[in-house]
Amino acid sequence: DELFLVYQPTFELQTGKTVGTEALLRWRHPTHGVIQPDAFIPIAEESGLIVAIGQWVLQQACRQTAIWHAEGHPIGISVNVSGRQLDRDGLIDEVRDALQDTGLEPSALTLEITETALMRDADATARRLVALKDLGVSIAIDDFGTGYSSLAYLRQFPVDALKIDRSFIEGVASSAESSALLHTLVGLGKTLHLKTLAEGIENDAQLTELQDQQCDQGQGFLYARPLDAEGITEFLSSNPAHPVLVEDHSV
Repeated sequence: DELFLVYQPTFELQTGKTVGTEALLRWRHPTHGVIQPDAFIPIAEESGLIVAIGQWVLQQACRQTAIWHAEGHPIGISVNVSGRQLDRDGLIDEVRDALQDTGLEPSALTLEITETALMRDADATARRLVALKDLGVSIAIDDFGTGYSSLAYLRQFPVDALKIDRSFIEGVASSAESSALLHTLVGLGKTLHLKTLAEGIENDAQLTELQDQQCDQGQGFLYARPLDAEGITEFLSSNPAHPVLVEDHSV
């Protein structure tokens, strides 16, 4: 019982409206305190424990989102799926079970998958993604632009959204090259009729550039740091009309 979830809000960039959250895993170690996922997820991946952990995360995230819906906050939830999970047909049953067990509408759930995970076995991945889409969930490519998927494969996968990696956001307000790359990625999403979401928005200049480029959604410390479930409930109840910075150093 040392693992827990925090949630980072996602916003419409043009309106500031909160439209969802991303579930993020943390480990509260009894002596080392809160450990970030980049320190333990690779070990869980290598050992195979990520499959059981991922199933737990999916259940917890869906259950909490169903609670928010019952409280009058009909937001979406995004859950990261690892390559190990995507390698198994059992993932389809696990997603179906999580939706049925919690009563969450499938349309509220987005599964986020990195380019690297998608390309491990492209044909098998495409087949599993079609089966997941048949459940009614959405699929997003996480950290888009940092992997090695080709446009041909991108068209093969039934994808709904592209999450533009934070490395492309950092310099958009000060670098013409970064701005051009962002323009290309957002334009690619629009050409393929995919939603675009920018990660790691930390200042107003970045936000303005993303709004000018017509990126659809975003997340980052400019809006809110990851919050626990209670913090998200309070955040949603306050219903801020504009981006605000929410400090929560405990997570």
